[in-house]
Amino acid sequence: MLLQRLEALPMGSFHYKLLFITGLGWLFDAMDTGIIGFVLPVLGKEWGLAATQMGAIGSIGLVGMAIGAVIAGSIADRFGRKTVFSATVIMYSIATGLCAISWSYESLLLFRFFVGFGLGGELPVAATLMSEYAPTNLRGRFIVLLESFWGVGWICAACIAYLFIPVYGWHYAFLIGALPAIYVFFIRLHMPESVRYLLSKGRVAEAQKIVSDLENKLGVKYTGDLTVKPEEIKVEKPHLKDLWSRKYLARTIMLWIVWFGIVYSYYGIFTWLPAIVYQQGFAFVKTFEYVLLITFAQLPGYFCAAWLVDKIGRKYTLSIFLCMSGVASYFFGQSDTAQMIIFWGCVMSFFNLGAWGVVYTYTPELYPTSIRAMGSGWAAGIGRIGGMAAPFVVGIMLEAGSDMHTVFYMFAAVFVIIAIAVFSLGIETKRKNLENI
Repeated sequence: MLLQRLEALPMGSFHYKLLFITGLGWLFDAMDTGIIGFVLPVLGKEWGLAATQMGAIGSIGLVGMAIGAVIAGSIADRFGRKTVFSATVIMYSIATGLCAISWSYESLLLFRFFVGFGLGGELPVAATLMSEYAPTNLRGRFIVLLESFWGVGWICAACIAYLFIPVYGWHYAFLIGALPAIYVFFIRLHMPESVRYLLSKGRVAEAQKIVSDLENKLGVKYTGDLTVKPEEIKVEKPHLKDLWSRKYLARTIMLWIVWFGIVYSYYGIFTWLPAIVYQQGFAFVKTFEYVLLITFAQLPGYFCAAWLVDKIGRKYTLSIFLCMSGVASYFFGQSDTAQMIIFWGCVMSFFNLGAWGVVYTYTPELYPTSIRAMGSGWAAGIGRIGGMAAPFVVGIMLEAGSDMHTVFYMFAAVFVIIAIAVFSLGIETKRKNLENI
């Protein structure tokens, strides 16, 4: 009955506040991830780094993200979503500030690892928490809107790069990226623990108080049975083997393939995008302008996906957006003028980031409360393996003499492969209660 009361809550200020609070975490994450992409060309020139060394700087953060996603996702099912979310925000903020005082290539690698650990841990936990509070009929839209804060963060990163790096240098870009540490205080004040998590741990009184407080805030007067049904209390310890049980086997395989491919493509493309555009012969400042325009196209991609995900469903929206990402990547690889780079870059950005929004919606829906954060964390962690490989692979390809065309043909093929995985192995979760999927 308690979960029915939670599901019956009308859309109100609480839901939008939670979206904004968790969304800010994503914004800061994206801002930090984006900053390194813009810093790399400057840093490479200043420190005389080879392409493989620049690729390693991009990859080491993904190593941290893989480990952070797995560890944070697993402990969030044991110690709570809110606690782990706060801890990971603090970690990546401090580590980003330390990047500003890096004195060598090796020290920067170390700090970027801890930045990645915090980032990787925060994202799947935030998506899990939001999915456990969003109303069933609007859950997909809310999670995609949460992911849209990532696009805003990238725009902030591009603006910081455009306004600060040419004038003040790369150190200040990292210092600005350290600001989210202040944000943790707002998390503590305004973010409740997941009701579903509390019930899964037998903490019934805490769960009841949260639901009652929400009903009071939203003007709901519940006069029915206030008892908690026994089936709502499922005190279970999460086990990794549960991800591979008969019910979840196909889901886990599909998610791991999709996460690996989409993270590989995203980080391979966007970590190198400023450097690749610069390599095409455009001035350094112009490179920032072009990448900023391409980044702006992420926002309508998110909003379109947010609308479609509750209309035609997660499976079909994700398949379409991945296929179109592949088409756009193919033609971006053939672009040889500023106009074509911007056009196909915008199309690629639109569909790529829209697909990301659906992935973060879809992933936590495919597992029960007892293993939801762990399942999401492991899927994200497997994805980071692809992400850590991609910048390094692109660096090797460029050093071996491959041009932009070849690099983006590879990414186009990856997008098509993962679209086929979603279409063939995915199930539809649109408008289904989390307990019934």
